[in-house]
Amino acid sequence: MEYTGSYYRGERVNGRLEGKGSYTLPTETKYVGEMKDGMFHGKGVLHFPGGSKYEGTWENGISIEGKYTFADGLEYEDNKWHYCDGYDRRFYTEICRGLKPAGISQLTNLDPPRVIPAGCYDCGDGFYNPKTRVVVDYHHRFLRNADDDEHDWIVRTCRKGWDEIIGFKPKE
Repeated sequence: MEYTGSYYRGERVNGRLEGKGSYTLPTETKYVGEMKDGMFHGKGVLHFPGGSKYEGTWENGISIEGKYTFADGLEYEDNKWHYCDGYDRRFYTEICRGLKPAGISQLTNLDPPRVIPAGCYDCGDGFYNPKTRVVVDYHHRFLRNADDDEHDWIVRTCRKGWDEIIGFKPKE
């Protein structure tokens, strides 16, 4: 394991990783659970560096069932997925605890959260300026002009830059 940068703490049988233990990968992802013949086997949890986790049942190193939980507490579900979808761009913490005033960073999967330019919205693939009705990517390159339906959807559902909360008016 010294060659890969991984390390294991736990039970062994005949020098093999077997029984209960914790296996830490070089990425700092950590598996805590049951092992058999050097592989994840039985019940275990993968803890990821950003705070998310995958709880599962493993068979010879392969997950046969489990659930993924994001760092903000949202559990991934194939059905009834309510996390920042096409109809509701709020994040899970915003759904549970309400929206914070614009400009106060939200808990997102980005660390740190993306800074939205003044007067603009984060529409998922870039920033939208409602005055010019232009969507640019996150590097400020032109993507498209928004039609009326997209404009209404973005203004209704997407995160806005924080100038709105303090009444900031950028120079035109």
